[in-house]
Amino acid sequence: MGKLNHTYLTEFILLGLSSDHQTQILLFVVFLVIYLITVFGNLLIILLIHVDSRLHTPMYFFLKILSFNDLCFSTTIVPKMLVHFLGVRKTISFAGCSVQMFSFLIMGCTESSLLAVMSYDRYIAVCKPLHYSTIMTHKVCVLLVVGSWTSGIFVSVVDTSFTLCLTYRGPNIINHYFCEPPALLKLASEETYTAEMVIFAMGIIILLGPVSLILFSYWNIISTVVQIQSGEGRLKVFSTCSSHFIVVIFFYGSTIFTYMQPNSKKMNEKDKVISVFYSIVTSMMNPFIYSLRNKDVKGALKKVLKREIR
Repeated sequence: MGKLNHTYLTEFILLGLSSDHQTQILLFVVFLVIYLITVFGNLLIILLIHVDSRLHTPMYFFLKILSFNDLCFSTTIVPKMLVHFLGVRKTISFAGCSVQMFSFLIMGCTESSLLAVMSYDRYIAVCKPLHYSTIMTHKVCVLLVVGSWTSGIFVSVVDTSFTLCLTYRGPNIINHYFCEPPALLKLASEETYTAEMVIFAMGIIILLGPVSLILFSYWNIISTVVQIQSGEGRLKVFSTCSSHFIVVIFFYGSTIFTYMQPNSKKMNEKDKVISVFYSIVTSMMNPFIYSLRNKDVKGALKKVLKREIR
C-alpha cells in the first residue's frame, strides 16, 4: 500500500448509465422500484425463515444468509446510484470509492461462494438423501458460511489493495455507475498489468472454482433425477434445479465476462449493462427464484398473514 501516498485524486466523477436528463429520471424510477423489491423480498425471506420452525433446515439457513448478503450487496451500490440520477454533480470521494469497491467485492465474492455451497447442499440432498442429516449438520453449515465470507473478504482485500496501490493523477471521470476494479484501472496513471493479472487470478479462484463445483453438483443431480421412477418427484427436482441454474447463468455469466477478460482502456455501454445483472438484478431475483416460488415458503407466508389478521 506504499504507493497510496502518491495518489493525487481526491474524488471521481461517475458518468452513470446515461447523460440524458429524461432518461435519468426514468432510470431513477426503475432502479428505485428494483431496490425496494430487493429490500422487501430479502427481508421477507429472512423474517419467514426466522419465525417458521419448519424452515429451520440447512437449505433455508443458506437462503437466509444469501438474502442478507443480497440486501447488503444491493445497498452498497443502488442508494448512491439513485442520488446521482437526481443530482447535478455525480461525484464520489476517493475514500468513498474505496469503501464502495471493498464492500461490493466482499458481497459479490461471498455470493459466488454461497451459490456454490447451496448447490453442494442440493447435491447431498438429492444424491445422498440417507446421509443428508449426518453430513449437513448445523456445525458444517456454519463452517461453510464462515468459509464463504472469509473467501469474500480475502479476495476483496487483494483486489482492492492492488487497485488502490496504483497512482491516479487524472483524469478522474469513471465511465460507470459505481466503483469497481475494472472501471478504476482504466484511470490509472501507470502500468496496470500486475493488478490485472492478480485480479484475473482471484477471478479464477472465486468465480471458476465455485462454477466448477456447481457444474459438478448439478451434473450429478441430473444423473440421479433421470433414474427417479416417479414423474412427480423428477419434475419437482428439475423445477428446483432449473430455477437455481437461472441465477447461476445470470450471476456467473455476467461476472466472468467482466472480470475474466483483458482490461481495455475504454468502458463501453455494453460493459455497464452487463454489470447491472450481477450487481443489481441478481439480488432482486434471488428471493423469487430460490424462495417465494417454494411451497414451504408460501405456506410460511400464509401462516404469518393469518396470524397478523387475527
